[in-house]
Amino acid sequence: MMFGLGMQTDKSIFSHRIQLLLETISKQYPQIHDGCIVLPASFENSRTLFRQDSNFYYFSGLTEPACVLLVDLDGTRTLMVPQYAGNRSQWVVPELEEIIEDPESYGIDLVEMLGTSIAGYQASPWMAESAYSGLCSTIHSYIKKNGTVFVIGPALANETSDSRIVLERLTCLIPELKNVLVDISPIVASMRRTKDMPEIEKLYAAVELSVLAHESAAQAIVPAMFECEVQANIEYIFTAAGARASFPTIVASGDASTILHYGASTKPLEVGDLVIVDCGADMDYYCGDLSRTYPVSGTFSERQKEIYNLVLELQAHIVSIVKPGYWFSNQEQPDKSLNHIAKKFLHARGYEQYFVHGIGHFLGLDVHDVGDVRESFCEGDVITIEPGLYLPDEKIGVRIEDNYWITKNGAICLSEALPRKAEDIELLMKGQQNTDFDEESDSSSDDYGR
Repeated sequence: MMFGLGMQTDKSIFSHRIQLLLETISKQYPQIHDGCIVLPASFENSRTLFRQDSNFYYFSGLTEPACVLLVDLDGTRTLMVPQYAGNRSQWVVPELEEIIEDPESYGIDLVEMLGTSIAGYQASPWMAESAYSGLCSTIHSYIKKNGTVFVIGPALANETSDSRIVLERLTCLIPELKNVLVDISPIVASMRRTKDMPEIEKLYAAVELSVLAHESAAQAIVPAMFECEVQANIEYIFTAAGARASFPTIVASGDASTILHYGASTKPLEVGDLVIVDCGADMDYYCGDLSRTYPVSGTFSERQKEIYNLVLELQAHIVSIVKPGYWFSNQEQPDKSLNHIAKKFLHARGYEQYFVHGIGHFLGLDVHDVGDVRESFCEGDVITIEPGLYLPDEKIGVRIEDNYWITKNGAICLSEALPRKAEDIELLMKGQQNTDFDEESDSSSDDYGR
């Protein structure tokens, strides 16, 4: 893997995904013969680096903001684009000009204007009605012929994505739209959960880069260094590879190691403390997410090692049993519910109350990827397994998180290259490596079906 060059993606994969989506809709809604799928892109803003909406990217591969992909049920794909008054190419490097010149190579049949001209070089989801006039006219034409409009409508109140804002804006502009909407979120989530080989390769690349960032952090950690300096080491690795952080990097030391999403990164590292580093690379739109716990002094105290080894033992136990047919959480089948199994494991050792989060989550285009934790695992899922114990009274927080690909035989660790054992962590911090580590990793991977 040559970081920084990106990975070439076969553009036909996006057309294949749209075709599969259309076929699934046809099977689930056989009575519907006229309609379209509306997929909005994300919008730029002045505060954060632009990242495309994951659903829009999954079906189009396009990174241009503020567009809407409209897919007729007959398969025709129309990309509706903003009509900028300003010269956008003077401000950014747009993908739009290439798409308009050669839409076919992007899997697009037609390119049409989203609406009338807008000022400047950036669009907003709260644009004037006229800026949406083209899209509104197209949707009206479907409504008039009793067509259905399929959308991906987030159900949770905290999912304030741009696509949700666009959908709300459209329903304000076209009140009757509410009567013909069908939410296909479950269909899309099911598709995105099962990763194909090109996605696994991209995830592995993101995990590899995340491993390099952890190695850099581990060797930078010394007493009196500030948490933000460790964070800078991590994010330098991402930036130098042409990637970015898949979520706000966490470097939490001392008492902050017991705060799950600590984000201040303002404290100096103190002798005798632990520091949790939780970070991941977002590379080619796929995310890594790895956590390790490092001793600031370079070696664990006996008590710290006791807690660390307990967390490590729990992770190994979960990894040894996870496979298709198990769940993250299932009240009815606790013997196959990873959260219940983890709690039972810790209860037997007197530490259940110090495990305050779930055992893991799905991973993919989003760091907390689509997927219902109440559904059993299937081949092709990619997940994290991240047990942790947090003892505020002792200023001890330990989390060990790795990324796994679910196969028919179990779980393959994508982050096997990053040491886990306490003694290997100590060697890593010294810039050394256990000479038995690679051999040990190879043998352990056989257990999980590699």
